[in-house]
Amino acid sequence: MAGSLVARGRALLQREDPTTALVDRVRALREAADACEGRVSGEAVDEAYRVGLQVDRRLAISGGATVVALAGATGSGKSSTFNALTGTDAATVGVRRPTTSVTMAATWGAEAGEELLDWLQVRRRHVVDTGAFADAVALDGLVLLDLPDHDSTAAEHRTEVDRLVALVDVLVWVVDPQKYADAALHERYLRPLAGHAAVMLVVLNQVDTLAPDARAACLRDLRRLLDVEGLGGVEVLGVSAATGEGLDALLARLGHVVAGKRAAAARLAADVGAAADRLATASGTGPAPELSRRTVATLDAQLGEAAGVPVVTRAVDQAWRLRGGLATGWPVLAWVAKFKPDPLRRLRLGGGGRREIASPTATSRTSLPSSSGVQQARVDSALRTLADEASAGLTRGWADAVRATTRRSSEGLADALDTAVATTDLDVERHRRWWGAVRVLQWLLVAAVVAGLGWLGSAFVLAYLQLPPLPPVTWWRFPAPTVLVVGGVVAGLLVAALARIGVAVGARRRARLARQRLLAAVSRVSAGSVVAPVRVELERYEAARAAILRARG
Repeated sequence: MAGSLVARGRALLQREDPTTALVDRVRALREAADACEGRVSGEAVDEAYRVGLQVDRRLAISGGATVVALAGATGSGKSSTFNALTGTDAATVGVRRPTTSVTMAATWGAEAGEELLDWLQVRRRHVVDTGAFADAVALDGLVLLDLPDHDSTAAEHRTEVDRLVALVDVLVWVVDPQKYADAALHERYLRPLAGHAAVMLVVLNQVDTLAPDARAACLRDLRRLLDVEGLGGVEVLGVSAATGEGLDALLARLGHVVAGKRAAAARLAADVGAAADRLATASGTGPAPELSRRTVATLDAQLGEAAGVPVVTRAVDQAWRLRGGLATGWPVLAWVAKFKPDPLRRLRLGGGGRREIASPTATSRTSLPSSSGVQQARVDSALRTLADEASAGLTRGWADAVRATTRRSSEGLADALDTAVATTDLDVERHRRWWGAVRVLQWLLVAAVVAGLGWLGSAFVLAYLQLPPLPPVTWWRFPAPTVLVVGGVVAGLLVAALARIGVAVGARRRARLARQRLLAAVSRVSAGSVVAPVRVELERYEAARAAILRARG
């Protein structure tokens, strides 16, 4: 309930002050242009920036004034209409081409300030005596412009018309019965300005020269042409500057526009909407594509292959078996394994915990073999798949930006993966306490064998020297020295065999855990170096899309 009251309050404020919503839309248009820069047509972005600046400037200068421009072709009676509306002969009237060469301004009241006319770059100015108008109060703040002829033979006159058509608040197109269907007017101005229908009027002048039936036919045909061109909301009036017919209705219509104080905001809102529509066409308004887990997982798997995860996993398994064999094997034979190279140390891996990075510029920390051509091709294929999925449905500029981001991300990928593998804790320096217990046991059995051999050696020496023999000692009906020697050897080999099984089980467990940690490290590199930049680009597109939709209103 409270939320709906707040929403109603905001809506009421916006109805009271149309510039509130307009300012929000201009801000959104700028945000959209910022996000689209470098991704879409530079012309569309520049137009958005230009419109944003124009709206800011217009709102800051005489925001209460309403600028109405009379535009038309040579001979349409535009300047005569201007003089009739202002009650002066300030505008030059004639039939020589071009009739109007310089824009003329007539202002009502104090709202139409000099600063506004300076911004419009209109030098010829006339202040209307409001005492001659019954509805002077309603017209207070009106700035009426008489523009050069849009079909003038002088290029600078047409340029002036185009400039002011883009700046004024309300456009009144003055046409005559002979040229109201002129292609130059309809194709160059009316049709492109269909989005500004709410701030346009079309005045058919010289209706006094037409019979009643012909007048009605002209007005109907003019209405039909406007409807076909998407200008159904444009009001059509019939007037005669020569006789004054219809001028009161035209003045009343202008007074209504001025009194509403909304024409400027409506025109500027239409400009913002047109710029936003152009950005929308260039940028697109469809939702941003999402990266599937399957695509990311495929990339991680291929990067893991290229980073040597299978090689390191096998090395962990082999190194654990080698080190376990040295620690728990029968010492008399186990020392031979010392001459075998340690698989992890050969790869410069297997230190306890994570290694400290010696230098941020170091590029290689392992002795892993470089990825093969097949592996690199698979990585490139996975990267292309990811880029294609992330750019699906986007316009060309955004799609190119996504692909370029993917390419840039892949440049330092090999070094980042090597560092990730080198700094991953493979957990091969822990979980070995039972090895120590077995080692102690093995050395005790070796000591028993040595003791037995010493005992047998002593008996042999005494017999050789024909000295009294040692007293016989039997264990389990066998001579004790023989039990020590044979039993020590058999027990040592048996313990080594049992320990070998435990070492093999531990090797598989360590290899499995190492693979998980290595793949997690590779996934972090993939997420940070490839996936995150792509998602940032997609978030930028989504921000541009949201801003465009807000700017369009």
